[in-house]
Amino acid sequence: MTGVAGVSLVAWLWLLAGQGGFWRTDVRLPRGGAGSVREWPDVAVVVPARDEAEVIGRSLASLLAQEYPGRAEVFLVDDGSTDGTGDLARELGERPGALPLTVTSPGEPPRGWTGKLWAVRHGMALARERTGAEFFLLTDADIAHREGSLRALVEAAVGNDLDMVSQMARLRVETGWERLIVPAFVYFFAQLYPFRWINRPGGRTAAAAGGCVLLRASAAKAADVPDAIRQSVIDDVALARAVKRSGGRIWLGLAERVDSVRPYPDLAELWRMVARSAYAQLRHNPLVLAGTVLGLALIYLVPPVAAVGGAVAGAWPLCVLGAAAWAVMAGTYLPMLRYYGQPWALAPLLPYTAALYLLMTVDSAVEHYRGRGAAWKGRTYAKPDATA
Repeated sequence: MTGVAGVSLVAWLWLLAGQGGFWRTDVRLPRGGAGSVREWPDVAVVVPARDEAEVIGRSLASLLAQEYPGRAEVFLVDDGSTDGTGDLARELGERPGALPLTVTSPGEPPRGWTGKLWAVRHGMALARERTGAEFFLLTDADIAHREGSLRALVEAAVGNDLDMVSQMARLRVETGWERLIVPAFVYFFAQLYPFRWINRPGGRTAAAAGGCVLLRASAAKAADVPDAIRQSVIDDVALARAVKRSGGRIWLGLAERVDSVRPYPDLAELWRMVARSAYAQLRHNPLVLAGTVLGLALIYLVPPVAAVGGAVAGAWPLCVLGAAAWAVMAGTYLPMLRYYGQPWALAPLLPYTAALYLLMTVDSAVEHYRGRGAAWKGRTYAKPDATA
């Protein structure tokens, strides 16, 4: 056991020094510099929405209230909602001073398309026909944009010659379960896809945050998106890979003006949020699943077990190795807790949260092999080529 604890500590030291500074939270939207945008490009904001009446009032209102120096138009694609999402959106569009709003519906997606990407395709096609926009802002129906968000996104893209700019929206952390699980969700994502590696020109790592993506229209055409990724359940990562593979420059960082307003009040809701796509992230590969489970256990579960077990048994070398790995783990988590305004006392609880994520991932695989697959808003994606 002492040897295993030693391996865990070495793994944490390597992650600390060699995993792209994943633990840092200072990767924020780059400034374009004064005068970097001489002529503001046209922007089409595409919002796919399915049964979002609970949150659309806040999210869509924030988009319609954006003050943008150029021309911007919002296209909300009502993807078969049954809760009045489209009607609520139309009411919001009638407010004085709002950006122009079009509410449309694409009908049921054909075989081989996920519902969201079919809605995005419909919205982008309509925007091309109506506006000839140079940029698309692809943003989810639960994402609220603070004042100046659209302008800052465009300035970052134009001023830094970027083809895609994505921000990881600040998720809601109000309930006890949200405080325990949400910051860790972003922490694990950054560990898997270090932002600095993503943003490095010529680097191979590619990822995005689907809730907020500003995409250059020419880059979308070059990457043939969304058609090229039409089956992707994890569409944001697939989008980033497609754009980067086609030669586009991408950027991802933490948001300052973009917030998710979707509530996850209890563990069941958070569990479904993670489990619906966890096994898809592993490409439905049982060997990758086994490696992931072993890796999570080695990196996150061994340190506290070794520290506590070693202290109880009087095996002090084991205790010291476990405690050291646990301390490095907690230390790397502190910046994310600060970003979310959470107390430092949550840092030592990261192994417990990691154990929950491990169980969520296994549950995702079990549901896949039961034929249930990834489920969201009344649709199930059992296989990569399933009917959307």
